[in-house]
Amino acid sequence: MPDIAFINGRFIPWQDATVSIDDRGFQFGDAVYEVIRTYRGTPFQLGAHLARLERSAKELLISRPYSRAQWMQWINHGLSLAGYQEAKIYIQITRGVAPREHSFPSESRPTVVMTIKELHGLPTEMRQTGVTACTCEDLRWGRCDIKSVNLLANVLAREEARKARVFEAIFVREGLVMEGALSNVMAVQDGVVMTAPEGPRILSGVTRTVVLDLAKKEDIPVEERPISLDALYSADEVFLTGTTLEVLGVVQIDGKIIGSGQPGLITRTLAARWALLTG
Repeated sequence: MPDIAFINGRFIPWQDATVSIDDRGFQFGDAVYEVIRTYRGTPFQLGAHLARLERSAKELLISRPYSRAQWMQWINHGLSLAGYQEAKIYIQITRGVAPREHSFPSESRPTVVMTIKELHGLPTEMRQTGVTACTCEDLRWGRCDIKSVNLLANVLAREEARKARVFEAIFVREGLVMEGALSNVMAVQDGVVMTAPEGPRILSGVTRTVVLDLAKKEDIPVEERPISLDALYSADEVFLTGTTLEVLGVVQIDGKIIGSGQPGLITRTLAARWALLTG
């Protein structure tokens, strides 16, 4: 089964996929993106992902290249070509090709890139034992709610995590927990699930929304409010959510053991409900 590439309305062999060196996505990071996964060949929460993609593009004044229905057609066709049951769909929209000037070009057409690759999930053992994390200063810009390709701060944070030999880096700004470099972060204290509120400081994940809804259906109290770093360290449970992570327990942060040192009851409950939802 092949990995699939799509550029501006046509599917081409992966090895032949190229974009112009003058593309503003390459020159300035003037672009937005989205990552979607499938379960048994079907995109999960496709409508929510496409809505966020459209919102991100609108916030950066990048014109909409396709309608929602057209996106769905392209994605489904690409999945049929790739043939993967478990796939990761990456979509990127740039402002397009133009001379290198910081201001918007007078004329440009968005560049659309989509790739479809086989998705290999996290090991079962990792989900059972939980993962470790470190914290780092949040150096990102002021509009983290836009899913732009400007990910240098995330890259640096992930490298910090790699050097620390932990799974994830958690951004902290002025003593408050924001989110992970590739995840949203949730803490559990006295049976209440807490997570940073939506707004410009975090990218509100599609998985985050679904997991909070699952918690409410289980009559688990949810509070979207600022979490201090001390509250994170002293939480009964901490877990990450994300498109490819799903619900993943964190058992140690900055060398400090979280709760019992194993994924807690609420984390396990929500992971099980996620498995039922997607299974």
